[in-house]
Formats: sequence, structure tokens, C-alpha cells
Amino acid sequence: MSLKAKALYTFQSENKEEISIQENEELVIFDENSVDGWLQGENSRGQRGLFPASYVEVIRPRSNSNLTDYSTSPAGSPGNESSYFPSAPHTPFHMRQSFDDDDDDDWDDWDDSSTVVEDEDPRRGVGANGHAHHQSGNPNVHYRPHKPHMERQDSISSSRKGSMVGRNLNRFSSFVRSGVEAFVLGDVPMMAKIAESYTIEMGAWGPQWKESPQPFSCSIEDPTKQTKFKGIKTYISYRVTPSHTGRPVYRRYKHFDWLYNRLLHKFTVISVPHLPEKQATGRLEEDFIEKRKRRLILWMDHMTSHPVLSQYEGFEHFLMCADDKQWKLGKRRAEKDEMVGAHFMLTFQIPNEHQDLQDVEERVDSFKSFAKKMDDSVLQLGHVASELVRKHLGGFRKEFQKLGNAFQSISQAFTLDPPHCSDSLNAAISHTGRTYENIGEMFAEQPKYDLFQMLDKLSLYQGLLANFPDIIHLQKGAFAKVKESQRMSDEGKMDQEEADGVRKRCRTVGFALQAEMNHFHRRREVDFREMMQAYLRQQIAFYQRVGQQLERTLHMYDNL
Repeated sequence: MSLKAKALYTFQSENKEEISIQENEELVIFDENSVDGWLQGENSRGQRGLFPASYVEVIRPRSNSNLTDYSTSPAGSPGNESSYFPSAPHTPFHMRQSFDDDDDDDWDDWDDSSTVVEDEDPRRGVGANGHAHHQSGNPNVHYRPHKPHMERQDSISSSRKGSMVGRNLNRFSSFVRSGVEAFVLGDVPMMAKIAESYTIEMGAWGPQWKESPQPFSCSIEDPTKQTKFKGIKTYISYRVTPSHTGRPVYRRYKHFDWLYNRLLHKFTVISVPHLPEKQATGRLEEDFIEKRKRRLILWMDHMTSHPVLSQYEGFEHFLMCADDKQWKLGKRRAEKDEMVGAHFMLTFQIPNEHQDLQDVEERVDSFKSFAKKMDDSVLQLGHVASELVRKHLGGFRKEFQKLGNAFQSISQAFTLDPPHCSDSLNAAISHTGRTYENIGEMFAEQPKYDLFQMLDKLSLYQGLLANFPDIIHLQKGAFAKVKESQRMSDEGKMDQEEADGVRKRCRTVGFALQAEMNHFHRRREVDFREMMQAYLRQQIAFYQRVGQQLERTLHMYDNL
């Protein structure tokens, strides 16, 4: 039975089985039951095919008899079936529900019994980037027992502290869901000890994350097809080797996906890079496997370069654990992490330097404008590069082949009058035709050496930039609470001490965001310098090879 639906986000098809949909476009769904997270339907242009289920909202007749309070469903979703409240408006396709074939098995090689019960508090149900969280709290579980405990600096002395400042009525706001509102207002349950800490220090460009004491890198190699269930299930395994241990572990894409979701759940004020995209078909084709490997390498490089993400115990577990039993224990431990949401904000150690909140707000606004412009520019360059790839593989190749065939035709015509035929000239013209056919093949091969790498890097930055609007919204929400608390203090409706507490906790959010902004800028300069250098080197080498072929062909006309 067909149903009407509305597209919540724009999706660009990459395979012939898929169709593109535009935000707010009306769609027809042929079957409401999704297959591996994909629906089959028709767009407004009459095209039929697959599109992500999480990108659409089914339009149903509403009646008072069947209204449901979705606020108590995990992640604000009705019946755990489809998202009623969409996640961040521009959250890319690969950040949605898992629908890759090698991610949907029954996890028998992990631990079925470790399924986590979702928290019904919507403030903790979804992270800053709009992702559903899975959490079960255990007050006795602490991370990094090998690190010295630090005393909580901002313990709550009174249950009414911050209670006079109004709460955000939109319970599904990322400011609320992430726990930052609760932290800023001082509504964080008392914790005597905090077992992990992340230090922010002042650098030449302002607050920055303290560098990791043991920096490392990580290689991802040898994607290999594996089977299970007597060949019924096929998946790809990657050899992952951290430089500081030298011991390889073998991970599937679903393991990366698990780690990615744990990172989203915990690091609400940090831009966690998106994983490479999933696709509905062709998951075992060599081109797709190679593309995924390249992008996993970039993802891992960003992870290991981040002073905070690289120190996460769950990340260490992902990189080092090779024993199945220990893996399950570490997986449970990560899923029961207490230091998430509002509690995660307590792990920051900030500098003593005074920062005027108005100056911080101006810096945040400046970065917001920059990020928006960069996002648009990265998207534009991605479109241009993708179109250039298409021309290399198709248009350029065909045009050079046409030119080569035309030269070959001239050569063949010259052979039809033997008395006036010059074998040397005919051979040279025929060779010229073959040269241009070869150049056409060279154009078709070239994107794998330069444009593919550029598109990989741009894809990583599209994901990073897409996270910042939500992260900046957290700081904006904190600023608003500071202004509100100060106004109430001026009107005598709140103790100045309580207003100062709100301001102090807002400083923590501000330092964290500025540290993340500065880290982004530093990585951006390194990454784009390397990207442009690599592209230009490959372009120079390519045109040198083309020039060499033409020069050799030219010499065939000497001394005819």
C-alpha cells in the first residue's frame, strides 16, 4: 500500500538503484517497511528507487484519538520506529540510522546481552549533533582508574541553585539534550570524585587543548573479504595498527560505527568527524572498498591528531583489544560510561585567565560566519571536483578517442593511393592517433591519483563543519542563561552568588568551544596545505607524462 511522505533532508543518489530527493519534497512510499534502513518509492519527478528511511517522514492523518506523547520515547521517537523529531537539519546521510549490510547482523560475535537500555530523559537521549544516545548509568563505574582522581571544582551546595533561571521549553533542543543546560544551571548530581580530566590551556591564539603526552598515528590496511554462517554472510575486515603498540587488530566497519556513536554520545562540544558514507548496493565492489579504506584512513588520522578524542578510553580499547572476552567487557564499560552529557563538562580543567564573555561571544560569532562560508566553499569545490571526475571518466576520454580515431582515418585514407603513399608519414599519423587514444585513457585514470584524494578530504571537512552549528548552539544557549541570570540578579530575584555560578560554568563551555575552534583551524591549515600540494604535484606529473607522449610522437615526423 502506497503512502505519502515528506523528505526531511536532501539526499543525492550515487548508484542507479537509488534516487535523489530534495528537502520538503513530496514522495510516495511503496512499502513502509524499510530494508536495511532503505525505503523504495517515487520522487516528485517520477523517478523510482531507493532512499534512506531516516531522511523522510511519513504523512499520516492525525486524530485526537491516536496522539502519542513522544517525549518519553527514547530519543524522542514514536515506538522506536522512525524519528518523529528529526536530528540536526543538515546531518549528512552517513550519520543516520545504520543500514549497511555489514552492520545489521545479530552481533553474535560481540555480546548480545550488553544491549543498553535507553535513558528516558530527553535531555540525555540525544547528543549535540542530533544523534540518539544509548546509555545506562552505573554510579560505580569510572573511567581511567590509572589516572589520579581530581576533586570536583564546582560542587552543588544547594538543591535550589540555578532553579530560578527558566528552563528551555523545547526539551528536544540540543542545548537541553546534550546536558549543557543542566551543567550551566548547576543541576548536575553531586559527584565526589571524577576519574578523568581534559586540560585546556592558553596558547598563542587563545584557549587550546593540551597536547597528548603520547601522540601516535594509526594505519588501516589490507581490506579483506571474510565470511560467516558458512558463507551466507560476507563482510570486509581491516587491519588496524597503532604506531605506539605496533600490534595489529582486525576491525569491521560496524566496529568503527560503534566507536563513532560512543564518541558522539560523550563528546558533545567536540566536532567528531563523520564516518565514510554507507551505500545500499555494491558494498563488496573493489572501487567502493578502496574508497571506504581511503576515507577511514583520513578519519583515523583526524582522530589520532585530536588531543581529547585520542585519549578516550573507548578509543584505546578499539585500537588495542584483540581478545574477544576483554572486548566485550570494554564494550560494556564504554556503554555504561557515567561521564557523558552534563557530567562530561565536569572533566574540563580550564585556565585561570579572565575572558570577557562578550569577547568570547564575538569570537564565536566570527567563527560561525567563517564556518558557514567555508562549508559553502567546500561544498562548491566538491561539486566542481565531482563534475571534473565525471568528465575525466567520460567526456575527456571520448573526445581524445574521437580525435585519435580521426587521425587513424586520415592515415588509412593515405594508403589508398600506393604510388603517392609515404609509409613513414602514414605510420607517424597512425601513431599520433594511438597517442591521443592513450591520452584519453590517461585522463580516465588520473582522478584516482588526485581528484579522488581531494574529494576524500573535502568529505571529511563537510562532516566536521556540519557539526559546528549544533556545537555553537550550545554556547549560545549558555550565553543566554548568563544574561538571564544577571538580569534576575539585578532585579533582586536571584542571589549574585548563583548568577556568578552560572557565569563561571558558562566560561567552561566557552573555553571548550574556543579550544575546539583553534584545533580545527590548526588541522585545517595542515590538511589543506597537504591536499593542495598533493593535487598540484599529481597534476604536474600527469601533464608531464602527456607532454612526453606528444614529444615522442612529434619526433616521428623528423626527417620524413
